[in-house]
Amino acid sequence: MMFRWLLVVGILTGTVSLAVAQVVTPTELNDPKLQRLQQREFRALVDIGGEIQRYQFPYPFYLSKVLDIESAKMKYLDQRSIRFDSYKGETVLEITGNYYASYDAETMDSSKRLKTTFEHVILPILKIEVPHFPDDSEFASFAFEVSHHVREKISGIRQERPENVTVIIPVPSAQRLVDAKSDEQRQRAVLEARMYLNGQPYALWLQEGQPPEDWQDRYRPPIEKKSSADAGVASAQPPAPSSGVSPNLLKQQATPMRILTPEALARLQTKYQDIIDSMSKSLDKEAHFVPYAPPTFIGFRQGAYLQLSITTQLDAPAEASHYKLAALAFDDQTSHLIRPLLEFFPGDVDFDGIDFSSVIHLKSGEAKAESVEFFLPVRMMRCFATYDCTGQQLISSGTVLINGERSELDLQVAEGKN
Repeated sequence: MMFRWLLVVGILTGTVSLAVAQVVTPTELNDPKLQRLQQREFRALVDIGGEIQRYQFPYPFYLSKVLDIESAKMKYLDQRSIRFDSYKGETVLEITGNYYASYDAETMDSSKRLKTTFEHVILPILKIEVPHFPDDSEFASFAFEVSHHVREKISGIRQERPENVTVIIPVPSAQRLVDAKSDEQRQRAVLEARMYLNGQPYALWLQEGQPPEDWQDRYRPPIEKKSSADAGVASAQPPAPSSGVSPNLLKQQATPMRILTPEALARLQTKYQDIIDSMSKSLDKEAHFVPYAPPTFIGFRQGAYLQLSITTQLDAPAEASHYKLAALAFDDQTSHLIRPLLEFFPGDVDFDGIDFSSVIHLKSGEAKAESVEFFLPVRMMRCFATYDCTGQQLISSGTVLINGERSELDLQVAEGKN
């Protein structure tokens, strides 16, 4: 029995070590801001590395800082690739790697090769990454550079050469792409990304068959139509080098800051008041809403949140830490409110999330009241409600305030220790 236990521990430890081996350590980054961000999100990056490692790509895929490496050598080289980086003053979460698929140039043109690598490698990684980060992430875009191979005849001689795909997609666009329910939604989201094949800009048509002549005008968002000057700059960029990071990475403008006025919040209140009243009446027994603080829309970190003021009664010792009480409040009450709450908001909504603002009291009455707020994005709440995300992922995607101060909350650690 002891041998089996040690074997399981060894396997788990090895798996964690391999996942960590895919993430760049914070000290390797030169920018102090990026170091702090890498350190703060290190756990999420390790989880992403582990999920990428377990994913079954059609052909072998290895994370790597350097592209165009022979497959026989790749497995013995440094595979730490996941890191935050800065381009033109913007912060991106960047992943680079080698995909050992070899496409026949006679049967697959450049657009088809770009589409295949995007669908087989980049899109699955995006689906892994996006749930780990909230709507108010501290970086602007997800960035990728992936190398694949092309077989073609040159001067009558059949040769194989590397080809590099570069994709930069803003965080909101990536969220829309991952959450898309139709081909039209996916196409619109993809057109908000910048894509390059060997440094040359491309627009990606995701559907089968040839696109209509006006497809880019039909699907491209209005904001992109105004960026013709940017498109001209991108077209003039030189080809990317055979290895390293493409100089085309992230030429887009910074995501504009959202401004929430009292008038905008008041319009949300008016629009949803009937639903809020019905929800408050239905969930009051379970939520214990504070009667003198009705649900109200508030602005928080450039987002609009519906604040629900609730009371939480916990059966916990008086010496329990703030973190343990917050974790218990989430597990014992807040998490149980999410699914019934979302039934009142089944479709797309005009606000960003819910603020569960809880005042914690101990049933023993021995300690003073504690305050905890969970600012949770609606998108991740839906992910949690469908059992596609854990409670920890939901909390990590939002913001937690304990007695008015922002805190990192690890549920397992907090509930296991005082």
